Amino acid sequence: MTVPFDAAPKHPQSDPEDVLRQVGGSWRWALGFALATLIPGILILVWPDETLHILAVIIGLQLLVAGVFRFVTAFSHGNDGSSRLAGVLVAVLALLAGVLVLRHPMQTIGALSLILGMFWLVSGVLTAYTAIADHTLVHRGLFFGLGALATVAGIVVLCFPVDSAVALTRLLGLWLVLLGVFEVVMAFALRSATRRPAG
Repeated sequence: MTVPFDAAPKHPQSDPEDVLRQVGGSWRWALGFALATLIPGILILVWPDETLHILAVIIGLQLLVAGVFRFVTAFSHGNDGSSRLAGVLVAVLALLAGVLVLRHPMQTIGALSLILGMFWLVSGVLTAYTAIADHTLVHRGLFFGLGALATVAGIVVLCFPVDSAVALTRLLGLWLVLLGVFEVVMAFALRSATRRPAG
């Protein structure tokens, strides 16, 4: 059944920003983001001997998906302009990094490490900043921990370059799994917070 065009604005969820806020604040959305990080990490660890081309495609797709999830989630952080801006910046960085990786999948190990390391470092710092600045954020401690973990991942990838595809695969796969597990914990913490009766 279709809704008449003139009746659409009367629906409380017709505003795109309201829809993004509701979806982005859902624990199911957070869990989907966690799985979008965890599953590629597991795939990379299960097949560590795959070519650099396959690794780049998996990482590139993960970054694109992360960008979409991050963009929607940015609108769930209340009305704090600075925290929303930080979330949107992370989303844009993820999308740009994903496009760079997928556009040149045969790039060197160093280039792939640089792109992913820079993304994790910047996104980790912005995520930690959001946790500090946004006092309305649910489970700020977990959010800050995720930012710190991503920052450490970026520093490790950037400061300890690897010279073989297998070593890079294991390192990136391990960090994706760690980040994914942490995000799963955050999703279920959000679920318990939203199901807790008010007052």
